[in-house]
Amino acid sequence: MKKFSSIVVLLALLFSVSSCVSTKKIVYFQGADSLYAQAQTIIQQYEMKLKPADQVIVKVTCSDPELLQVFAQDVTMGTLGNSTYSMSSGNTMTNVYGYTVTNDGKLDLPAIGSVSVAGYTVDQAAVLIENRIKEKGLIADPEVTVRLLNARVAVLGAVQGPRVVSLSSERNTILDVLAQCGDVDDTGLRQKVKLFREEGGTRKMYEIDLTKADVFENPAYYVQQNDMIYVEPNKSKSVKSSAFYTFLSAGASILSLITAVVSIVAIVTR
Repeated sequence: MKKFSSIVVLLALLFSVSSCVSTKKIVYFQGADSLYAQAQTIIQQYEMKLKPADQVIVKVTCSDPELLQVFAQDVTMGTLGNSTYSMSSGNTMTNVYGYTVTNDGKLDLPAIGSVSVAGYTVDQAAVLIENRIKEKGLIADPEVTVRLLNARVAVLGAVQGPRVVSLSSERNTILDVLAQCGDVDDTGLRQKVKLFREEGGTRKMYEIDLTKADVFENPAYYVQQNDMIYVEPNKSKSVKSSAFYTFLSAGASILSLITAVVSIVAIVTR
């Protein structure tokens, strides 16, 4: 009886250990208490850089509305235009245009011509356009704002809701994106998240382990427009839905019950 009781207790301990191991696979930011005991400097680049096929809004502002007319000469025939409109605020007139970055990384703007913007942030692109306007002698004191229109990230694999996520700002983390997809599914491997990114005409893959505290230092922690995130599913996903796994789960419950009964019997018969 004692030998049987020892075997049952040993099996129960094995089930307990396996349960602890599986917990380590799903807990985020393990080791953060020690790694971030002191504040860490943010070293990653989180500003999005303009790329070919990006759609942007270019806003030009000045105090003299007459000077802005030169930028309103482009017309898209047969459509309602390119999201072009004018608005006034006090004594300031503003024209807003929607443009697409060409394959060679340029913006073709009316009266200004082509401006190379690929590889620059939107703020840097705005300065380039301002300088070009001044060089052309069009406006002495232009104020230009550039904003991305189509920044988005595709999320696939073992997440609650795979989808294309539109980026609401220019500082978005992979955690922000995954949260909008309902987080990683129970069957997803948090240690094997892959992010694919186009950089300088090449495609690069980054591997991310969400269970490690150093995830914040990963170069892919801040996402860029057109990134693709893939969460690898656990290979045991199909096993968990099988009849064998169901039988095994039921067996574990029965084993726990037997362990409890044997322990009670052992105590009573002492």
